[in-house]
Amino acid sequence: MLKLYQFERTWGIPNLSPFCCKIETYLRMADIGYEIKSTLPLRAPKGKLPYIEDGGKALGDSRFIIAHLKSTYTDLDKELNDAELAVSLAMQRLLEEHLFWAALYSRWQYTDANWQTNKQAIFGGLPPIIRDIVASRWRQKIKRQIHGHGTGRHQAEEIFTLGKQDIDALSASLGDQQYFLGDRPTTLDTSAFGLLINIIGCPIESPLKEYGLSKHNLVDYVNRIKHEFYPELQMTR
Repeated sequence: MLKLYQFERTWGIPNLSPFCCKIETYLRMADIGYEIKSTLPLRAPKGKLPYIEDGGKALGDSRFIIAHLKSTYTDLDKELNDAELAVSLAMQRLLEEHLFWAALYSRWQYTDANWQTNKQAIFGGLPPIIRDIVASRWRQKIKRQIHGHGTGRHQAEEIFTLGKQDIDALSASLGDQQYFLGDRPTTLDTSAFGLLINIIGCPIESPLKEYGLSKHNLVDYVNRIKHEFYPELQMTR
């Protein structure tokens, strides 16, 4: 059976990683059997989670994992036309290459309270003697990545202004549809749900979360997908 390696569940959401959540949501939407292995990214391919093991091979990066799932199992996008596929790709880039960084900043850098919550969720299972050392090193690494990306070069107000623009675009694009591209889930929904629930559905407080919660269609969208595909979990805010 396919094995999905990801962070341990916490906060009442599928996963604290938008990308881990993305992959598990794809597996559930496509009705692909899998087994979860909770881990940290220390030995992961490319040094990040999620990754999968399938057919004796390990594969990292959510984009390549999705490509594998499409070609080997079920393609959620098989009925999309070229224009819809283009929209899907563009919106996934907005989510994963832009809005993601504002969400990452809010966890690792914005406030000490957020950092402590994030630290406990990720590193709480480590022995106390090494927990603070490992967590501190990872925090410095992530902060360097945020700065290198460019997001970390802005003031907090500027970062959240840019993030709010992405939230506006997502809300307008979804409108009153059940899913982003109509009445059936596609890969875009796995990406959108994975990031949105990690903004509005977890105990990381920020202006980005407050603004996301003001978009009722996005809140309803997240609750609807969680209820349908993760009925065992409870929504938290």
